Amino acid sequence: MPIMNRMGELGRAILDSSPEGVIVSDRNGNIVYANAAYTGILSCDREKRVGSNILKFNPHGALGEVLVTGKPVTKRHRPPGLLVEVLSRAFPIYINNKLVGAVVFFVELKEALELLRELEKVRQDVEILSNKLKDLSRVEHNFDSIIGQSQSLKQTIALGEKVALTESTILLRGETGTGKQLFAKAIHNASNRSSEPFVEVNCAAIPENLLESEFFGYEKGSFTGAGHRKMGTFELANQGTIFLDEIGDMDLRLQAKLLQVLQSGEFRRIGGTSPLTVNVRVIAATNRDLEGLINQRLFRSDLYFRLNVISLEIPPLRERQGDINLLTQYFLLKISRRVGKKILGIKPEAIRKLEKYHWPGNVRELENVIEKAIIICDHNQWIKEDHIYLSSLSTVEEDTLTTLEELENHMIQKALKQFGSSVCGKKKAADVLGISLTTLYNKVKKIQNL
Repeated sequence: MPIMNRMGELGRAILDSSPEGVIVSDRNGNIVYANAAYTGILSCDREKRVGSNILKFNPHGALGEVLVTGKPVTKRHRPPGLLVEVLSRAFPIYINNKLVGAVVFFVELKEALELLRELEKVRQDVEILSNKLKDLSRVEHNFDSIIGQSQSLKQTIALGEKVALTESTILLRGETGTGKQLFAKAIHNASNRSSEPFVEVNCAAIPENLLESEFFGYEKGSFTGAGHRKMGTFELANQGTIFLDEIGDMDLRLQAKLLQVLQSGEFRRIGGTSPLTVNVRVIAATNRDLEGLINQRLFRSDLYFRLNVISLEIPPLRERQGDINLLTQYFLLKISRRVGKKILGIKPEAIRKLEKYHWPGNVRELENVIEKAIIICDHNQWIKEDHIYLSSLSTVEEDTLTTLEELENHMIQKALKQFGSSVCGKKKAADVLGISLTTLYNKVKKIQNL
């Protein structure tokens, strides 16, 4: 049976749709088929080519070599009578172990080389980005990158390095801006799960009605707008670490579901019927008094004990006065490079001003103060005392003691008074306070209920 009869209409249609030039010959070298791309690449009339013999007009081409050797051939050559150079890949056609013909695929060499150059450029770009990401991870997210020499911080780091090698759940406790996220990433990167995903969820930044789908995902059609299946963060973090920031702001109903996942490792997507199993290490963080929330029945005691297997207390900046100069020098270098501004340094009187401040916003507030000072300071000059702008809360007398909750409420009220209670004003207040807009709304609501 002739080879083209075996190909059939579908086979010819498939070859005609190929962007590569294609020629098929029988065992004797008679060309029985040439596709549409053949005409465009070689500027030949394929109807005239069909019926000619490849062994007569191009015996040393790829197709001719395959018919002689019975083995695949790849070669770069210029077909007779043509100006273009092509890259050809020819293959024998066997039926029942009998050579019945051959097929050659070819592209114009210029086009092939351009494609290879593009692929090489993409490969190099990916490699550069990959190396940058690795460098970023090594530099910014390990215990060595946590700046400070105070004894309290060193003790917390030492404990963090020790517990990182375990599989235990960890609760990070500390005021806003102390660096709980940095500790969580450092613990993950020092653990046996460092090559697996690290997924972060801010429990206060996501509305309560969306947090469950964020955690567990949903099936297509499970509710209006669910046009496709979505994986939740627990699935994405499988074999790795999930960081639950601001865990104290989580809704009680969702706390029960989270407890179930921590106990069994199983959950269902919203709208799903089959349970899914995950192996995830949980690191939680809060700046709230969980014990007080338990007494107010706003936080589950069983979830608290499940999360509080190992607790790390991250010291506030006011207890690390000796670290303020170190952190300031670090932020000067980091921020000046980022904004492209050369700063000679910071004057001693400016450092003394920073060291006298009580830092309710902790390290995050210090970074914001230094960034503002760099922006205000002239290029190639020193940062002076009058470049340092501190919160008006610094006027609180040092001998006056108040609870952290009262101090926090005072800060929120001051920020709202300054920026206003409109949505825009609240956004600005949240930015200055270093918290999310959702967290600000929750805290304002709590203040109003006092």
